[in-house]
Amino acid sequence: MTKQELFAYIDERSAIFTGLSDQIWSFAELSLKEFQSMALYVELLKEEGFTVETGLCGVPTAFSGSFGSGGPVIGLLGEFDALSGLSQEAGIAERKELIKNGAGHGCGHNLLGAGALAAAFAVKDYLQKTKKPGTVVFYGCPGEEGGAGKAFMARDGLWKQIDAALTWHPGDVNSITTGTNNSSIQVEYKFTGVASHAAGAPESGRSALDAVELMNIGVQFLREHMADHARVHYAITDAGGDSANVVQPRARVLYMVRSTQVKEALALLGRVDKIAEAAAMMTETRMERRFIDGTANTISNFTLEKLLFDNLTLVGAPNYTKEEEDFAQALIATIENAKSGLPGKGLIDGSEVTEEVRRLSNDGQKPINDFIVPYFQSTRQSMGSTDVGDVSWLTPTAQFVTACFASKSPGHSWQQVACGKSSIAHKGLLTAGKVLAAAAIDLFEDEELLKKAKAEFALNAREGYTCPIPPGAKPLAIDEEF
Repeated sequence: MTKQELFAYIDERSAIFTGLSDQIWSFAELSLKEFQSMALYVELLKEEGFTVETGLCGVPTAFSGSFGSGGPVIGLLGEFDALSGLSQEAGIAERKELIKNGAGHGCGHNLLGAGALAAAFAVKDYLQKTKKPGTVVFYGCPGEEGGAGKAFMARDGLWKQIDAALTWHPGDVNSITTGTNNSSIQVEYKFTGVASHAAGAPESGRSALDAVELMNIGVQFLREHMADHARVHYAITDAGGDSANVVQPRARVLYMVRSTQVKEALALLGRVDKIAEAAAMMTETRMERRFIDGTANTISNFTLEKLLFDNLTLVGAPNYTKEEEDFAQALIATIENAKSGLPGKGLIDGSEVTEEVRRLSNDGQKPINDFIVPYFQSTRQSMGSTDVGDVSWLTPTAQFVTACFASKSPGHSWQQVACGKSSIAHKGLLTAGKVLAAAAIDLFEDEELLKKAKAEFALNAREGYTCPIPPGAKPLAIDEEF
């Protein structure tokens, strides 16, 4: 079976995968609550003859679908969670909520999972027709935006069961993801005080909101004494009510701590914990701490990255119509504080491909980036975080990006939601599915290639995985009570 036949298989069934993506877009379910999305995936996998497992590693919306027998075992990672506050009508270049204060797929995970499923179905067809040994596994990985499903699965050693993992992500460029990123840990702190009349009996009250504010002030002073590459973010999730004349008896604050290594993030989190304890002491309130999620930094695998690039080049970037370009240009016009410079700027800065990208992108003026960023190896540190990093510590892992949105579209924006059901997005999805399927087949057919990827992984992961998820922690949605 040739790769061109593989691509034709995906094209012939494109309506299945784009239809799936559009349905997931409509569900717009938040992290660890993706029950409708999971049910739809499970139904399609079973219909296609995959063996399905649900509730993986104690995560209710985590699942897998496997096909084949023996090795190698290649995993394809899918995501499907949305973001709060990003509900948006599709196909229009103006901010208009579909559901008041609703959720939306501002990171394109509706596309991500569907593209990976397209690859899984194509590889299954390949295995059937060639009768070659090997197993393809589609992993439904929930909670990437808050919940770290892959990290919980890593804690239980799930990723050790496969020989390699491949994934992708929707974006505004076509490029290989290289380098590394920050680890991240989220913890919520709940303070409980004593309600009282703020004017009539202030001495009887113990303000939980005061505790949160003192904690935040303490962390502000901590910022002077932490590494430059570390980050600490927070959000007050419960300010205790709307009555100013009541001493607030409850308040909660969510903290996210990032650093280059899990060990560094854990150490920094320990200092934040002490500040929370001190704030409770100062206000005579009670503090409860709840672990939310954690992710590790990513280990690059240049062997697999080059494999993805070769297949991305083989598939090629999509062509776009005038109508698609006009829609993209209209979306770009709505972006406030649009990022300047070249597409993929954060990735290519300082690399030898910068000038080539300048040429290919017409100096960053294309409404849709219809070219492939040349591949280069990098150890650059990204400030963001992803639970793909936890997978990369347990098996050779690589990922790439395809253009599904207008150029310069900010991540986690309504513009990406508006574009998420468009033909632009669909073309990026199908391109990604083809690349993943072709790369997986190369790993089935080239034993030496997989050996090389494993040897590189063994070298880069020799320090061993430090899991950011504590042994007793359970996956929890951020808005769950405790």
